[in-house]
Amino acid sequence: MRRFLPQTLPVWVLLIVIAGLLISQVATLYIVSRDRAAANDVVDLYRLNDRAFSLVQLMHDASPEERKATATGLFNSTYALTVSDTPAVTSSIAGDDELAELEDILVGRLSKFGITDARVRRDPATREADDATGTAPGPDIGQVERDLLVLAADFAQSDKLTASLRFADGQWLNFTEPITPVGPILSFDSLPLYSLIAGLVVIMSIWSLRRLTAPYRMMETAVNRIGKDLKSPPIAESGSREVRAAAKAINAMQARLREYVEDREHLAAALAHDLRTPMTRMRLRLELLRKSAVREALAHDLADVESIASSVIDFATFEVTEEKNERIDFWSLVESIADGYEDVSFDDDTRSRGLICMARPVALKRCVTNLVQNAVTYGKKAHLSLSRSENMILLTIRDEGPGIPQAQIDAVFGSFVRLEQSRNRQTGGLGLGLTIARNIARAAGGDIRLSNNPGGGLLTQLRLPLAA
Repeated sequence: MRRFLPQTLPVWVLLIVIAGLLISQVATLYIVSRDRAAANDVVDLYRLNDRAFSLVQLMHDASPEERKATATGLFNSTYALTVSDTPAVTSSIAGDDELAELEDILVGRLSKFGITDARVRRDPATREADDATGTAPGPDIGQVERDLLVLAADFAQSDKLTASLRFADGQWLNFTEPITPVGPILSFDSLPLYSLIAGLVVIMSIWSLRRLTAPYRMMETAVNRIGKDLKSPPIAESGSREVRAAAKAINAMQARLREYVEDREHLAAALAHDLRTPMTRMRLRLELLRKSAVREALAHDLADVESIASSVIDFATFEVTEEKNERIDFWSLVESIADGYEDVSFDDDTRSRGLICMARPVALKRCVTNLVQNAVTYGKKAHLSLSRSENMILLTIRDEGPGIPQAQIDAVFGSFVRLEQSRNRQTGGLGLGLTIARNIARAAGGDIRLSNNPGGGLLTQLRLPLAA
């Protein structure tokens, strides 16, 4: 279920805006429809009251025969009008309180014209009225006439209010008043306008959200870049007050991290460098001793110390060294490194030339050298293949060694981690080669992955982005 939910804040906000828009539109249309219906009911009662007053005022002094003649002259299918000895509304009790109140109003208002009783009821539209609405308006009539014909058809099909008024002489005046039809809130004419407004609101919301979240996306990119390269340029401190404050905090964090790392790198480099002076004196003094087993052992230990100092200097000065990125022909670089090892070969069908990347030349050469040397040292032989995968350069190094236990694949990238537990620096190493290589690869925008080859040995993959 969670995979179908939005995963980003802008999409959530957009969905909330659209949901709020739909809810507000539906609520508005419901309120307008209800108010229109209530207003139409009041208007219908007013029209019936007004028509009753006009008809009674016209007929109250006339004789029964004159009233019938007048009713015949005013009769039509929509506004039926008759004068008879019996009421059209037989029940003296109104169907609802609203009509009962109207009956009292009619009697009170028309009593001066001799009206002694009033009855009103609501009648549904009859089938005969539905069938007698006429044909559709022709194409050659004007818009006003067309609207009038449509409105007349609507009135003919609507429900009716039937009223019966009794004169003092016992004669009943019966007439009908059509209820005003309530048109739809949404029609084919208004729907495009509603859709246009809703579309504009959604487009403006998307534009506003992109503008609002752009600084946060920029800061996310900046933080990821800082994680790969502490020397990346600081982000611009512009925008709203909150965005400026966040950008300023990120820049301050980057500066403090860079100072922290550089201080410790300089300290490690200085310590390793300072070890060279006493080691040089020790080597000179060893030369003064006569050849013996003790001298050979001391010389071997001194060589180990020098190797440790050199590795520590390489590791500590990686970030300190100022070296600019350059366009590098990666195939030529790998080929030149492979030429220095007898146990390195290329797969014939995987040679890809013309692969250019952006990196620091000396650092990248150190990275590839460490990977190749690691494969030759622990895997006896290294088989290289170079290819292109979309916008990435892929260098695969396959050795013939025992591989690495799956649980320790990630651990070997740690500093001073050695799977070979002997004290021999030639076989066990110092545990910094992969660490330095991965740091260099990530600084160039790539990465290094290790996996065990199903056919035996270890697979090392170096990925670097292609230069634009």
